[in-house]
Amino acid sequence: MDVRPPLDVRRPLAGLLALALLGGAIWAASAGGHPVKGAPHCRIFPANNPWNQRVDKLPVASNSAAIVKSIGGGTGLHPDFGSGLYNGEPIGIPYTTVSHNQHKVHVKFQYASESDKGPYPIPTNVPIEGGRHSTGDRHALIVDRDACRLYELYALYPPKPGKTAWRAGSGAIWSLNSNHLRPKTWTSADAAGLPILPGLARYEDLKHGGIDHALRFTVSRTRRAFIYPARHYASDLTDSRLPRMGERLRLKAGYDISHFPKQARAVLRALKIYGMIVADNGSDWYISGAPNSHWNNDGLHSLGQVKGGAFEVVDTTKLPRP
Repeated sequence: MDVRPPLDVRRPLAGLLALALLGGAIWAASAGGHPVKGAPHCRIFPANNPWNQRVDKLPVASNSAAIVKSIGGGTGLHPDFGSGLYNGEPIGIPYTTVSHNQHKVHVKFQYASESDKGPYPIPTNVPIEGGRHSTGDRHALIVDRDACRLYELYALYPPKPGKTAWRAGSGAIWSLNSNHLRPKTWTSADAAGLPILPGLARYEDLKHGGIDHALRFTVSRTRRAFIYPARHYASDLTDSRLPRMGERLRLKAGYDISHFPKQARAVLRALKIYGMIVADNGSDWYISGAPNSHWNNDGLHSLGQVKGGAFEVVDTTKLPRP
């Protein structure tokens, strides 16, 4: 499971279109993010949002091989999501949707200076990553389906007996209709200062023709740096061979995915076209997704056959910034 660094490490900084070559610069085309189940009118950020931009024609970064080696060229992918239960809880990062009538509550944040004050529309039975008794990241993702607003919390705990305020490490609020970034050096519910929901592999994407966005993944060691669209780093290491928060990797175009099971193939296709973004410190090559009873765990586990050496780091300096 994902291993997140202590909060004190994070604290110092607080469809598919063709790619066109214009004026010598490569511009990545994009697709709109599919809505999540339960919020049919809320697409997951605009079509030109970085999560929705293709990167299959962008150049390879000059230090790609060194970065891939630092993550682990011989280590296989791991889908950190699926169906069924693990230790009695759903596998993956869950999300829920609410209406504008959901009662909003105040949250007491450990990192209040880098968190959006809220209030937050937290249902009493809000799903928490790993379950109510988890000692892990305890992410909670909530979509207001009427306002198309995304509320994300890290290390969320219910009120203590006799208290009314929920408690969390950090929190962020996003308009799903906007490309607005968090202030530079601010964290979010994720170490990179990014939203989590748009980077999840979601089963409903398969019903809409496939995963048409980048995926979120973790690595065990990152650099004390971040690049667009990330806003925050979570490391004291300065080795240039390590990935920065926001680093984007893609599966090499020539990698044969034809023999993989259908669901695994959908993930690999997305990794070729949209890639995956370093969003947190954790286990190497762990890809994030939302739990769903329709995931085929045996098929997803075939992703372990794909080793890190099959990936390359993308030079995103010419990625259009909305």
